[in-house]
Amino acid sequence: MSTETPQAIYLKDYQPPAFLIDEVDLAFDLGEELTAVRARLTMRRNPEASPGDGVLRLHGEQLELRSVSVDGRALKPDAYALDVETLEIPAVPETFVLETRVHIRPQTNRALEGLYKSGGMFCTQCEAEGFRRITYFMDRPDVMSRFRTSITADRSKYPVLLSNGNPVEARDMDDGRHRVIWEDPYPKPCYLFALVAGDLRHIEDSYTTASGRTVALRIYVEPANIDKCDHAMRSLKKAMRWDEQNYGREYDLDIYMIVAVNDFNMGAMENKGLNIFNSQYVLARPETATDRDYQNIEGVIAHEYFHNWTGNRITCRDWFQLSLKEGLTVFRDQEFSADMGSRGVKRIDDVRILRSHQFAEDAGPMAHPVRPASYIEINNFYTMTVYNKGAEVIRMQRNLLGAEGFRKGMDLYFGRHDGQAVTTDDFVRCMQDACGRDMGQFQRWYHQAGTPHLQIEGCYDGQAGTYTLEVRQSCPETADGSGKEPFDVPLALGLLDKTTGREMALKLQGETPAGPTSRVLELRRPQERFCFVDMPARPVPSLLRGFSAPVKVDFDYSDDDLMFLMAHDSDDFNRWDAAQELAQRRVLEMVAQRREDRPMTVPLGVVEAFEAALADESADKSLLAEMLHLPSESYLGDQMETVDVEGIHAAREALLHHLASALKERLSELYRANAETGGYDLKPDSIGRRALKNACLSYLMQLQDPEVHDLCMRQFRQALNMTDLIAALALLAGTQCPQRLQALEVFADKWKDDPLVMDKWFSVQAMSKLPDVLHRVEALMRHPAFSITNPNKVRSLIGAFCSGNVAAFHAADGSGYAFLASRVMEIDPMNPQVAARLVRSLVRWRRYDRGRQEMIKLQLQRILDAEKVSRDVFEIASKGLAAE
Repeated sequence: MSTETPQAIYLKDYQPPAFLIDEVDLAFDLGEELTAVRARLTMRRNPEASPGDGVLRLHGEQLELRSVSVDGRALKPDAYALDVETLEIPAVPETFVLETRVHIRPQTNRALEGLYKSGGMFCTQCEAEGFRRITYFMDRPDVMSRFRTSITADRSKYPVLLSNGNPVEARDMDDGRHRVIWEDPYPKPCYLFALVAGDLRHIEDSYTTASGRTVALRIYVEPANIDKCDHAMRSLKKAMRWDEQNYGREYDLDIYMIVAVNDFNMGAMENKGLNIFNSQYVLARPETATDRDYQNIEGVIAHEYFHNWTGNRITCRDWFQLSLKEGLTVFRDQEFSADMGSRGVKRIDDVRILRSHQFAEDAGPMAHPVRPASYIEINNFYTMTVYNKGAEVIRMQRNLLGAEGFRKGMDLYFGRHDGQAVTTDDFVRCMQDACGRDMGQFQRWYHQAGTPHLQIEGCYDGQAGTYTLEVRQSCPETADGSGKEPFDVPLALGLLDKTTGREMALKLQGETPAGPTSRVLELRRPQERFCFVDMPARPVPSLLRGFSAPVKVDFDYSDDDLMFLMAHDSDDFNRWDAAQELAQRRVLEMVAQRREDRPMTVPLGVVEAFEAALADESADKSLLAEMLHLPSESYLGDQMETVDVEGIHAAREALLHHLASALKERLSELYRANAETGGYDLKPDSIGRRALKNACLSYLMQLQDPEVHDLCMRQFRQALNMTDLIAALALLAGTQCPQRLQALEVFADKWKDDPLVMDKWFSVQAMSKLPDVLHRVEALMRHPAFSITNPNKVRSLIGAFCSGNVAAFHAADGSGYAFLASRVMEIDPMNPQVAARLVRSLVRWRRYDRGRQEMIKLQLQRILDAEKVSRDVFEIASKGLAAE
């Protein structure tokens, strides 16, 4: 915390570290009041660093320095300089051993950075800059060291002592304490350091690598959760096999460990050999976890495992390169999840998140390139742009190079840079060198912010038998002020015969052989022209198949074209996207009707289109469920110049009600046809059946029919799994019906002792469409199961209300904004990371009407005027307030 204006850090100012740390020997003595940390660092001057002043500068925060020595010689206080963030020693040899002893207090560390207590367990979170809260160190990712860690603690309270690498020694001591020593043979930056100590249980399995090595696998949890780990273990083994088969990457240590903790700022952390997870991404059984929970666990387990090579063995030179590991690893986990389930539905899910959140980020005051040029607080750049758009940038490289070329580039990357801290430029250079292709223009995706727009026009010449696409690309200005030169855009497409629905061969003018039915065009100039020949009839283009680039496409589809694509396109993503576009048009038309005091009407064709989609017996049921989901209120708002909060909510609800009324019989039939008939399983077809059934029930509940209320309550009472149970509860929680309070009370009474299940209970109430929802949220903050210091609780209640309940949060009286500002100021002194994430709901104030603008600005200023504001919150609130 600081009252001074925080200063930005710039990529252009990067300098190699003045010193290197080859060996790190840590000794922890864990106590109930304080923890003693002894660090012995084997150091040397960096021969590649620029000549400097020769001063050794180490980072350190909230540390009580007890002693410091160089080569065994204790330094007096006048031999070094110490402030709240650094330790400086003015004269050190070319090579030397630095030893420091410090005291820290994990029990009072509510920021959950560095070493802290979660319940009765010690654990760490060092990414991005948490290690400086453990000991004095060069806390930057390009300093890679081999770690040896000794942990001493009370044997009865902390029987399990874990750290990175392989265990090399364990012994009991005479005073009731015990000590375990771990060694990690692979150099790593300090952000990958991990320590866990507690009374834990574990399940154990093993994995035999492709080369025949046996790896021990362990998942550690609190004793009460030992029966919820099997799915996580299966997911881990699937991920290990997938990485070998698809990237040739084997695991390298003798043991791989996962620990689940309840208090955690993020989803999980890929610490070398000792992954620490938010418990929601490990614990699952059918009675407590939904299908989505199971899928998220599988994906996050895989993500952290894949980091062993894309993040750990090869890491970032500096934090501006964060997408080098995160974007690449998100792409890898997306592909893994697609292979494990429905590829089309996975792609839809990923794009929905990108469009709803990352596109909004690009259009707001926090816009930044995938590789940012500056930051004030690095924790604020764990963003959708770095992660999700970063993954799209990787996907585009595969789309341009082809699967074989991309694999060659990855193999070169692993071979060339293993054990190094590198940059996004290094990664792209590997793709370029492996495939003999100039990727210079493509690198603009890393350097330029913004969402490119493609304006596409199609022209059919029946006499010549040609179909021509004219494509113009542009990119709106963004808040970061970065220049906008043309991007290198892969545009995947197909052309469909309007009469037969069949795919047409794609043969460009000048090509001799018959073309494929789907291909990738490359856009490099502001305007491109593509002429397809041998076209016997005017086609309907299927553009941006599989969402081949993170762009917005403007093509003048008729409603008939969209309904045709919904029914006939072979690309699952484009079938869904056509349904989304059709629904979006209707909702926005209804908003306009409402503003003009005209009745909101729905054209008959919309009902027919959804009816035709539901009649497709061969379709993936998960895809049908996705097609039934209308665009969200926040996404619809992004399509308007000024967001009409009340109009969008009213129009969307009216369209839902209209479709439910018109399709009631078909929806009821599908609900009955997809009811559970056996035990719970995670086969894609079973997941699809549950998704479609619950989507149908959500429409039927729009009818406010007492019989449907009874049906929903019956599902709630008879559900054999959490997927069906929470779906019914969410619908009842948002409906003014007699069963609502009863269902909420029954659920809370049954699950009051399960924190993760209670998080779901908080969220369904925070997302309720009932008018008194804010009062309910405020009351729930006083519930015994809620804790303002636990990030999961904050996200499940406060976060769900502010980011997910658009109409209630943006209430015309500004009550939602005032509520959020108060919570930010309450949380910021304890946990700046969580507080900063909440502030993001306020930064796009210019999207709203003048009255809401003034109310949001008032709350942003209120936050900035607080007595102490963290760097995390200051950066986001100040940028939001200053947005033009």
